[in-house]
Amino acid sequence: MKKLFSIAVLLCTVNMLATDGKSLAIKLGLSASSKASTQWNRVFKKERKMKKYGIHKLNSTDRLALKTYLMDYAADSDTPEAAGI
Repeated sequence: MKKLFSIAVLLCTVNMLATDGKSLAIKLGLSASSKASTQWNRVFKKERKMKKYGIHKLNSTDRLALKTYLMDYAADSDTPEAAGI
């Protein structure tokens, strides 16, 4: 039981340390709805474009979280990011 509790605490700690895509976008000054999903996809395919937005500095986990957020809330998505949210 003690081992199970330790694992649960570790998982909670890892989740708290993980950065979500929205907070990464805010830190980088990016708005998901400023581009369509195909445009965001192109940004993540080219190193030059990632450098333009500062995405190249992120580790692979944060980069994936950011890409997922930007694609999910892109201008052409079912749930585009609203201003001020």
